[in-house]
Amino acid sequence: MIGDLIHRIEKAPMKFPKVTVVLVSAALLFVLWDQTREQPQPVDASRLSNLRANPVELSAAVDWIFNQIPEYCSGATGEGSGAESHGDCVEKAEARTSTCRRMLYDQFPSVVASEAVFRDVSLTAMDCLVPRSGLVQ
Repeated sequence: MIGDLIHRIEKAPMKFPKVTVVLVSAALLFVLWDQTREQPQPVDASRLSNLRANPVELSAAVDWIFNQIPEYCSGATGEGSGAESHGDCVEKAEARTSTCRRMLYDQFPSVVASEAVFRDVSLTAMDCLVPRSGLVQ
């Protein structure tokens, strides 16, 4: 009985995994397309100076804010970029970026059209990225 089953399995034609080939090909095409498309230019700080006349998307503002992590850590630790506490701060902040980004996208409008909204986004992001609980100034 087992020998008969093994004999039938050996004689069964092997099916070509079409679905797997299609899915892998689609994934490779997507990666290739993503690598070749033009990457957006980073937002310059001057672009954020007159938001009422020239609003920006929240994602662009958040990208600019997240690029300031080393400066936030310098202020929070009182240390320069070579100090161990500064490096730890940057590492922890970078680990929080996806959580903070999600929170900002849920809490704020998709377009930043005023300095007040940008200030609120910045302060909320800084507090999320580099929490400074218990610090009294």
